[in-house]
Amino acid sequence: MKFFLPILLILYGCSSTTIKTESEVSRGQFLLLPEFMAMSMAESSYLEEIKKAENNNQLNQNTEQVERIKKIAFRLIDQVPFLRDGTEEWNWEINVQDSEEVNAYCMPGGKVMIYTGLIEKTYATDDEIAAVLGHEIAHALREHGRERMSTALVQQVGLIGFAVYIANHTDSRAISETAVQAAVLGSTLFFALPNSREQEREADKLGMELSARAGYNPVAAVSLWRKMDALSSAKVPEFLSTHPSNENRIADLTTHAKKINQIYLDNKR
Repeated sequence: MKFFLPILLILYGCSSTTIKTESEVSRGQFLLLPEFMAMSMAESSYLEEIKKAENNNQLNQNTEQVERIKKIAFRLIDQVPFLRDGTEEWNWEINVQDSEEVNAYCMPGGKVMIYTGLIEKTYATDDEIAAVLGHEIAHALREHGRERMSTALVQQVGLIGFAVYIANHTDSRAISETAVQAAVLGSTLFFALPNSREQEREADKLGMELSARAGYNPVAAVSLWRKMDALSSAKVPEFLSTHPSNENRIADLTTHAKKINQIYLDNKR
């Protein structure tokens, strides 16, 4: 069976995550890494990041701020099953890390982190925070992290090496390395490659639709990106290093906000 695995990887490596959306997001994806492996690596990596933040007294320090972020996040998460089946079974987790970085991310399986630098430096409204979190959650729904991890693994060990790795770890459907090794590997693969332009466009559209379904104004994505663009004039924040912000993108966001405005009006509270 292991002999044929490289062929199976080639045949079935290009697939697409099924998304139920009105945002016209559909593309074949390079998903060689099994979903359960991507989630296991992401969870181990996320726990490692949590431990680091805790040790540095940087995790969830402002109770009022954390409650605000979680309230917004869980309103978004409540709407996630409308876009993708099975996500209600994810072990969702939301944390806030004290950091000057203007950044946020959502790992495979629903592991969310937002940095205080993004919240405070942009003076973000609830709608704008929903735009950020919606965008990052959309990356997870569309499995962009798994896609990037698949690409990074193949680049590191090649297709045959990748096949051997999978063959050695799928019998028990669990990764046998230690938690530390899994965390290092997961973190390396998740953060190794930036999201592609196409992945960003997909996350923009899906994220705006998600925030609209949760009753947040999708136009806030436009105001947020204008703030981010202003911040980048002095020094490019980490969030913008892989999230290109320009007038064309803002124009695209504006156009898409109009397309899904009815969804927002139907769900506005």
